[in-house]
Amino acid sequence: MLAYMTANEAAEKWNISHRRVLTLCKENRITDVAMLGNMWIIPINAQKPEDARSRRYVESEEKAVKPFLKWAGGKGQLLKEIECYYPFAKGNITKYAEPFVGGGAVLFDILSKYDLREVYISDINAELINTYRIICDDVDALIKMLYKMQSEFIPLNTDSRKIYYNEKRERFNNLKLNGNESINVEKAALMIFLNKTCFNGLFRVNKKGLFNVPMGAYKNPMICDKKNLRAVSEKLQKVTIICGDYRESADFIDENTFVYFDPPYRPITDTASFTAYTENLFNDEEQIELAHFVDDMHKKGAKIVISNSDPKNSNTEDDFFDNIYSAHKIKRVEATRMINCNSEARGKIKELLISNF
Repeated sequence: MLAYMTANEAAEKWNISHRRVLTLCKENRITDVAMLGNMWIIPINAQKPEDARSRRYVESEEKAVKPFLKWAGGKGQLLKEIECYYPFAKGNITKYAEPFVGGGAVLFDILSKYDLREVYISDINAELINTYRIICDDVDALIKMLYKMQSEFIPLNTDSRKIYYNEKRERFNNLKLNGNESINVEKAALMIFLNKTCFNGLFRVNKKGLFNVPMGAYKNPMICDKKNLRAVSEKLQKVTIICGDYRESADFIDENTFVYFDPPYRPITDTASFTAYTENLFNDEEQIELAHFVDDMHKKGAKIVISNSDPKNSNTEDDFFDNIYSAHKIKRVEATRMINCNSEARGKIKELLISNF
């Protein structure tokens, strides 16, 4: 008489998820699989079916991870638009590069959904990249420090919070200018603390490179999200993390790579204030240089998406991006941005998603 096991038992035996076993049963991929009432039963000697999906593309069945920072210009609200471009399903695109990683909304969406062969991220913001590296390499020490800050900060009244916040901001700026690798955990913890407690989650520095955002008005900010930090740490283990210019990604990018470029946005108006997250601004000349770099990566065969502001929001005759990306496809999508100190000027605007496929 043939002996059977349950889907849960098969999942444990084959070291795959229960959901994956159910999918294999429904697709009749397991020999002599049968239904008993509303439950699948599987022959005890059944062999695990070979995965018909690409060995280099396996859709992740784990819980999603989310960005560990709030970030000006973050792509959370545009993910549904951007994910339409993900080219991983056919299996030939096995690598991902994000050379302006910022808060990493697209990165973490992709890491939550796909198990890729190689992933590369970079940014010129040294404090940001330090935080990614510490989460990857020393998350327990980071969590311990963040928990201490959260425990000290939350019970304070507003005036005491401001004093505490300003002390941490001064300490962060001191480490930013004079620190060394021995204090990288503290610098990362301060980066997250300030991000979670400052006004609007901005990361802005002055011309001297000093973080200068005032405290925000949050009643109970989540400073130490240890569950997400540990999940992020696990996802980052196989990610190459670089502090540097986007051009350094050229050696990584090839015909098997999907690249998402999210550079500092071009100001929509001449008077728009630029929220600088490094000491260096990204002017029109640099936007043009990036477009040339995109053309070079296109010639390598990479699949590429670029996002930016749409200058036509304020000047319908401004064809800046239409001109520099004339060889590629440009899609205008709707987004909500706080782009003006005048509340009547805030709200829905158009942004650009530019692709070479």
